[in-house]
Amino acid sequence: MSLLMWGVVYQGYNAVYPSFYPELFPTRTRVSAMAISQNVGTTITALLPALFATVAPPGSTNIPLTIGSITFAITIIAAVAAWSARETYRIHIKDLGQPGAVPVDKGDYDRLRAASIAGAPLARA
Repeated sequence: MSLLMWGVVYQGYNAVYPSFYPELFPTRTRVSAMAISQNVGTTITALLPALFATVAPPGSTNIPLTIGSITFAITIIAAVAAWSARETYRIHIKDLGQPGAVPVDKGDYDRLRAASIAGAPLARA
């Protein structure tokens, strides 16, 4: 079971956060904001077993219900946070993390993307 959890579930998280979180912060503070938020989240996660042992010590009744309720509440908070995150599709990189950032027009985005892809082999040469 632990191989499944660490090998699949945890790696799914590791695949998402490096591409999702940095775009939520302005370029100037991106590295610090990413590092602080990731480490605070890791600290909270590391302390959860102590919380679980405190609220549902061995021998108490309804341990699965108690721990499951806390876990479900944390999951709901995380889902609301992800749902309420700003969309960064078609936002210029200089505007990422800015509350009033306006997406690039679809036509302009397609043109810029095609020009970038066409110029990619030149950059490698």
